[in-house]
Amino acid sequence: MLKKYAVIGNPIAHSKSPQIHQAFAEETHLNIEYTRVLSPLDGFDATVQALQENGFKGANVTVPFKLEAFRIAQHLTERAHDAGAVNTLIFNQDGIVGDNTDGVGLVRDIEQNLHISLAGKRVLLIGAGGAAEGVLHPILEQKPQLLIITNRTLDKALSMIKKVVEQGEHRYVSVNAHAFDDLGEQAFDVIVNATSAGLSDSHLPLPESIFAQGALAYEMMYGRETPFMQFARAHGAEVADGLGMLVEQAAEAFYLWHQVRPNTAPVIASFRV
Repeated sequence: MLKKYAVIGNPIAHSKSPQIHQAFAEETHLNIEYTRVLSPLDGFDATVQALQENGFKGANVTVPFKLEAFRIAQHLTERAHDAGAVNTLIFNQDGIVGDNTDGVGLVRDIEQNLHISLAGKRVLLIGAGGAAEGVLHPILEQKPQLLIITNRTLDKALSMIKKVVEQGEHRYVSVNAHAFDDLGEQAFDVIVNATSAGLSDSHLPLPESIFAQGALAYEMMYGRETPFMQFARAHGAEVADGLGMLVEQAAEAFYLWHQVRPNTAPVIASFRV
């Protein structure tokens, strides 16, 4: 039986999600239809309702609707609650279930595809917006030695740290927040850029000293070389973009819908060509 799914966003024409999910379906011999849905900025609720009425079983959610998806979900998973945002909706007899697969997608890409363990590492998370919040808890679950959040405005970073401390998730990890110009000479093993600076080719005012020897610089955006990636490469870091994260978060959503875990490596490789 054909099962229907969608990705909702605005804009949405650029989304690779249909190709990714179709590749997963072919590999796992499932019969699905997966489409892009452009939602009006003020019409997300109506868009979701229309999908449900038309027999869709679930949807992925991308910018700018992840907070709205969080709001309309009748049931939230723990990781969606932690992230404060939803990127995966499941439509079932109980209503709308909201989940967030972004963080697990990042962690799986770093640990399984790039073969870098986060345990015991010094991690710098750049940014304190929704993208950073979506990956914060899954990173902490890997028990790095140190996690620093840095942001242009310190208040946002401090707010994220305060929430972590209140929830007790820092028990095995030293956590702190710094403004960009207050990082000093600290060096990190893994640096994750969760800002949107790459969209405007903006340079982040980061010190060269943040890159430890053999560091991984991870850009959550994908599709082109950003100034952050160029800066990191120039200072000896291994560089990765967010394509692997995109595919891994999609694989987790696919698993939630179908209870089958697809092989991601061929899909990532096909987009690298």
